[in-house]
Amino acid sequence: MDYCACRRRIAPGPSFPLCFDSWFLLSLPHLSSKFASSPRHAIRGERRKGPDDWIPAICLSTLADLKGTLAFLISSTLPHRRSDCKSKTKGRGGGLHRFNMLWIMRLSGFFSAALVMIVLSPSLQSFPPAEAIRSHNLDSQNPAVDPPNRFSFRKSSAFPNAHECSSNNRNKLKKTGVCDPSLVHVAITLDVDYLRGSIAAVHSILYHSLCPESIFFHFLVSETDLETLVRSTFPNLNFKVYYFDPEIVRGLISTSVRQALEQPLNYARNYMANLLEPCVTKVIYLDSDLVLVDDIGKLWATSLGGKTIGAPEYCHANFTKYFTPSFWSDRRFSGTFSGRNPCYFNTGVMVIDLVKWRRFGYTKRIETWMEIQKSHRIYELGSLPPFLLVFAGHVAPIEHRWNLHGLGGDNVRGSCRDLHPGPVSLLHWSGSGKPWLRIDSKKPCPLDSLWAPFDLYGLST
Repeated sequence: MDYCACRRRIAPGPSFPLCFDSWFLLSLPHLSSKFASSPRHAIRGERRKGPDDWIPAICLSTLADLKGTLAFLISSTLPHRRSDCKSKTKGRGGGLHRFNMLWIMRLSGFFSAALVMIVLSPSLQSFPPAEAIRSHNLDSQNPAVDPPNRFSFRKSSAFPNAHECSSNNRNKLKKTGVCDPSLVHVAITLDVDYLRGSIAAVHSILYHSLCPESIFFHFLVSETDLETLVRSTFPNLNFKVYYFDPEIVRGLISTSVRQALEQPLNYARNYMANLLEPCVTKVIYLDSDLVLVDDIGKLWATSLGGKTIGAPEYCHANFTKYFTPSFWSDRRFSGTFSGRNPCYFNTGVMVIDLVKWRRFGYTKRIETWMEIQKSHRIYELGSLPPFLLVFAGHVAPIEHRWNLHGLGGDNVRGSCRDLHPGPVSLLHWSGSGKPWLRIDSKKPCPLDSLWAPFDLYGLST
C-alpha cells in the first residue's frame, strides 16, 4: 500500500504519521526476511531454537516507533489535504507533491538503513571464544552477567604423565571421577579481576608436576561462568566449577585496608567443605597470585599430624598487629589465644583436611568471629584474621619454601621485594602489587620475570 492509497482510506485530518507508520509496518516482513539467516540474536547474541528462524522482533519494533516519530516531525511541515493525493497527475501542484513524497520516502529509507545498522551492529560482529560464555550447568544458579570479553588466552601445551605415574590414570578417572582416591585435589578461585593470575597458577602447576593427569582442580566462582574459557585454554584438564553465592557472606564482610580484600569470593575457602563433594577428604587451597616452581605432589604428601590445616608458619612476625588494640584489651576476645602459642600464617597456601573441618564445624566458627567483627571492630585485614582466630596455634607446620609470600609488596604501595634466603617451591605475590599489572604498565619488579613464563594471556601468534 503506498502513502496516498492509505490516505484515501482514512478520514480527513493530520493522517500523515498514521499512514506513514502503516506503510512502514507493512514493510516489516520484507525487512525481517533480510535477516532470517543471521546467526546471532540482535540484542543478546543468542540463537533461537528454530534452525534458521531468526526474526529480530525487538529491533524492528523499536525501528517502527522511531520511524513513526520521524514521520510525525516531517508531517508537521507539510499540508494535510486529501486533494494532495487527487492531484498526483494534474498540474504543478501534483508534480511538486510527487517531488515531496519522493524526497520523504528516500529520506525515510536512509534513516531506516541507518537505524538497522546501529541497532543490529552487535549481531554482525564476531566474538573471540572468551566472550559471551554461558555454562549450561551453572546458569540456573548464577544470573547472567557481562562476559569477561577483555580476556583471550592461548591454548596451553599438553602435559602428559611421566613414566613413573600410572599409565591408565586417564581411563580410570573417566570411571571414578572426582572421587578417585589417587587424585591430588587443588582449589583455586576464578574471577574476572584475578583470572590472568589463576590461569598462570594452573599452568605452573601442570608444568612442574610429575603426574599432571592425576591433578583435579576445583574452581570456585561467583561472578561469572568461566568454564568454557578454562576448557579452551587447558583442553585436557581435570576440573569442576563450583558456584559460590556471594550473598551467603556479604552481610558478614566488614571494611578492610584494601577494597580487594572485601570481595565475597575471598571468603569462598571458608565454605569449601560444603561446596566440594563429600568424597573429597583433602584439598590444597591456593590463591590466584602465585606460581609453583616445584611438583605439587610433594606438597600434597605433607603430613598434617592430626591437625585440620597445614601451612608455613612465621612465628617471628609481630602477631599482635593483625588485631586492633580493643581486641587485645578485651579478655573476652584475646583470651581465645590462651595456651595456644599462636603464629602468623598466610592463608594463600593451605593443605586442609576436609573430614575434620566438617566434623568440627569450622565454617560456623569463622562466621561467629566475622559477626563479632561487625559490632566490635577487632581487626582490619579482610579474610585472614578469622582464620588466625580459629586456627593459629593449631596449624601443622609446612616448609617455608611452599609460600614465599609478600612479593606484591605491602597493602598500600605494592613495592618490589627480594627473595628470602633458602630453597623456593612456590612464589606468591601477596600484597597490592600484581605481576600482570606491573608488566602491562611497563614497570615490572625483578621477580615478576619469574611469573611471566606462565602467563598465557593474549592471542596466539
